[in-house]
Amino acid sequence: MTDYQDQIRRRREEILSRVDAALTRAGRSWSDVKIMAVSKTVDTGRVLDAIHAGYRLFGENRPQELVRKLDALKGAPEAADIRFDMIGNLQTNKINAVLGRAACIHSISSLHLAEAVSSRAARRLEQGELAAPQPVLIEVNVSGEASKSGFDPDELRSCMGELRELRGIRIEGLMTMAPRGDKHRARETFAGLRGLRDELLAAHPALELPELSCGMSEDFEVALEEGSTLVRLGRVVFDPSFELE
Repeated sequence: MTDYQDQIRRRREEILSRVDAALTRAGRSWSDVKIMAVSKTVDTGRVLDAIHAGYRLFGENRPQELVRKLDALKGAPEAADIRFDMIGNLQTNKINAVLGRAACIHSISSLHLAEAVSSRAARRLEQGELAAPQPVLIEVNVSGEASKSGFDPDELRSCMGELRELRGIRIEGLMTMAPRGDKHRARETFAGLRGLRDELLAAHPALELPELSCGMSEDFEVALEEGSTLVRLGRVVFDPSFELE
């Protein structure tokens, strides 16, 4: 085992301990939560190190990098049960690259993008190239920051009926990002996402939104306390010098 492998393994133990404490504070169970290692800034060798440390879920923000890593890991025995999700902004001309490769697309940020993904996935379903509709998360700009993409909460309330009718996608839940450097605003953002999910479930009884994807390296404990089911951890996983508060 290299020094880096030992460091990433020990860091994972610390992350798991903090996740456990946050879940205990919130009265939640480990069965509710997934931990994603965001591998967008590291090479395939570092992904293998993370796999050996125990990670099984990874996130990429560029379609070409997702494809490259999947191809590089193909056939590797230790990578047989891993999953890659697409977590970054997705342009319509890159949709075909991720369909059937990304286990879930986290960044459906507009009705237009949802329709584009659905239509292309539906075409592949008809051709037998996809076994099931593409799982997706709806990105919501809960904080209202101009720099962030995603549905405005009121916009999502008004068009959820249309989104539900799209047959090429399966909506698994909601995703958001909090303002950086302010844990109070982060908590408000995560609580707002949970509240919006509950509203949508009440308004659409047949809807299921099991996933709330929120919380990153700086605020994952707060996110877990507020109901996150999937935290996306990059620097805290791959950079041993990153300091946990």
